[in-house]
This record gives sequence, C-alpha cells and structure tokens, in this order.
Amino acid sequence: MGDKQYGIDSKRLSEYAGEIKEVVNKGVEVAIVIGGGNIYRGLSGASNGMDRVQGDHMGMLATVINGLALQAALEEAGLETRLQSAIKINEVAEPFIRRRAMRHLEKGRVVIFGGGTGNPYFTTDSAAVLRAIEVEADVILKGTRVDGIYTSDPEKDKTATKFDSITFKDVLTKGLKVMDTTAFTLSQENKLPIVVFDINKRGNLLKIVSGENIGTVVNM
Repeated sequence: MGDKQYGIDSKRLSEYAGEIKEVVNKGVEVAIVIGGGNIYRGLSGASNGMDRVQGDHMGMLATVINGLALQAALEEAGLETRLQSAIKINEVAEPFIRRRAMRHLEKGRVVIFGGGTGNPYFTTDSAAVLRAIEVEADVILKGTRVDGIYTSDPEKDKTATKFDSITFKDVLTKGLKVMDTTAFTLSQENKLPIVVFDINKRGNLLKIVSGENIGTVVNM
C-alpha cells in the first residue's frame, strides 16, 4: 500500500524487490507469505455484516493479487520466482505442493505463497507459520511497521520499551501481540524462531540475514 490509502504502491513494491534481491544474492533461500489487507480484510467485512467465510475467501483472493504484483516486481529486478496458491487458480499460480516449493527454493527461486491456508478463519500469520514449517524454514521474518516487540503499542504509548529478544513463554505471559494465538502457538510447538522487524527501513532484511541484531527475536 505504501503511502496510499489502499491498493498497491509500485514504488514500495520495487523497494521490497530490491531488498529481497540483496538477500537472495547472498545465497539465502527466500519464501514469502503476503497478506491482502491493502485490498480487503475478511474480518472487517464480517464486522460490517458480511458472511465471515465469504469475506475470508475474498481476503485470500486479495493475497493472490498482491502475490502477482510482488512477483512482477521481483522478476523486474531479475529474480526467478514462483507463485503458489492454496486456492486453485491454475491460470495465474501453481497449486501449493510442498515438494515442488522446496525444489524451487533449492534452485534459488523466490517462492511466494498466496491464498492463505486455503481455509477461512485462518490469518496470514497462520499461513506463514504453516508454510515455514512445511518447507523447513530456519526462521520467520515478520515485517511490520514497527521495529520490534514492545511492552505496549509504541504507536499509542510513548513510554513503551522494546525487547531485543524474548521467549515464547514470556510473550504469552505478558499478553504481547506478536501474531494471532494459533500461529504463535504453532511456531512455539515447532521451535521455529520469529524475528519481528521494521520492513520499511532500508537494509533491515539484509542486516538480519547477515546476523545483525535487528528487531526482536522470539525464541525458546
């Protein structure tokens, strides 16, 4: 969305593509799960009277639209990509097949996972954790508007302090919002670390994969 009120900002997409290319050039295998909130959110639709299942399916389709836009930006930057969708849309995306996704990653292609989990009532966070576990990822990098996890919402509370690292248990004990509970618990059960960082600060992605202490690390 960038600086726009809705839709897709091509400038922001180009910036993301450049950052991802830097990481891929380091030999890192990159898979991306992208949301669709800049186009449509199923939960907000449900709060306005729409059937939740119908709304969630619209949200899943929005993630495929964003996936196509990101794919175009990545290929413009010279990267090989594959878009896989949990919802069958064979004309625009491969169906999600775990072994095929892992093979693409081994070949240095950036794999974009669209369509969420393919099921209503599951968030993009849940889709990200599920796919990460399935492709045996080392870590989940959760790009947000803030530069980590704080004691409270830093956009609302100026006294909020940031954690450099925190355990899964402490996140739950302190009632901190990192991901929805389903996604977070799935990550915890599979001992999959999460790094929450500011996706919009230039160079952060490369710094994280280079081992710098960027954002907040959630670990066992």
